Amino acid sequence: MGSMAWGDFLVALVCCGATMLLCRVVPLFALKGRNLPEGVERALGFIPPAAFAALVANDLLSPGMFDAGLWPAAAPLVAAGVVALVAWRTKSLLWCAVSGVAAYALLTLL
Repeated sequence: MGSMAWGDFLVALVCCGATMLLCRVVPLFALKGRNLPEGVERALGFIPPAAFAALVANDLLSPGMFDAGLWPAAAPLVAAGVVALVAWRTKSLLWCAVSGVAAYALLTLL
């Protein structure tokens, strides 16, 4: 396998940097001082929870999660349930983190 020459690498780096700049900065300046329609604002509000849910689901669910048995696969799901209950009751990120770590630690001892 050949390696990439420095010139090719710099072209790729500049193209990636320019693309990221265009996609992140231009919309910010284009929408500055403008109010978005209510439906668009509501839809954009779903992005952070959806991204977080995707990250959590990726860690909790996997194709081979039951290969080691039912309980090793169920323990993280039960701990996530505890966190969801704590989140619903307290709406506190701190208590969610503490309860999640504690629940998972206790469940791994069983």
